[in-house]
Amino acid sequence: MRILVVEDERDMNRLIVKTLTKAGYQVDGCHDGAAALDYLAGAEYDAVLLDVMMPKMSGYELLETLRARGCETPVLLLTARDAVEDRVRGLDLGADDYLVKPFDFDELLARIRAMTRKRAGSRSNRLTAGDLTVDIERRTVTRAGREIPLLPKEFAVLEFMVRNQGIVLSREKIEDRIWNYEYAGSSNNVDVYMSKLRRKIDGDAPVKLIHTIRGVGWVLRPDGTEERP
Repeated sequence: MRILVVEDERDMNRLIVKTLTKAGYQVDGCHDGAAALDYLAGAEYDAVLLDVMMPKMSGYELLETLRARGCETPVLLLTARDAVEDRVRGLDLGADDYLVKPFDFDELLARIRAMTRKRAGSRSNRLTAGDLTVDIERRTVTRAGREIPLLPKEFAVLEFMVRNQGIVLSREKIEDRIWNYEYAGSSNNVDVYMSKLRRKIDGDAPVKLIHTIRGVGWVLRPDGTEERP
């Protein structure tokens, strides 16, 4: 899951990015609304954490611009203002939630999970596909009751696939969603992770969940059906 942190106070920005990265998210950070527009134009995010008081463009102005452009990415406002009228203004402009500073990082993580669950139409932190279960909060994966240890990036790729099960995902789409702008790896990084995932998730299982669509990408099918010619 990829998150954009828009916070002009640089120490706070670094702390939020570090906390979210440690929690397993792929995170980009910027310091004003104008830069945030560039980030959002160049990549697809699952959530935006947005400070209200910023230079060049306030959080309110940025939020209003995003919603006017049809951007439906969930937005969590971070604000030092706890007056009712300020919270109402943000929600009326299209914010999904708000958190008053200073805040507890456990609460921030819980609100991100709740916000993205709502976007996905789910009430649970657990995603399922056939006999595969992905627990977002505990960062665990089980198949047919057997726990499968995954590295953070492997978990991120699998989570993205389970959230989009039945949809063919291209190499470019996976890379854009999972790796942030600071990543400078090889061009076949997605292929490497997909190969590892298929070994770990499918292995000797009679029903294969992850399938390669030649020339296009990969798809996770909970019923294990193969691509039809």
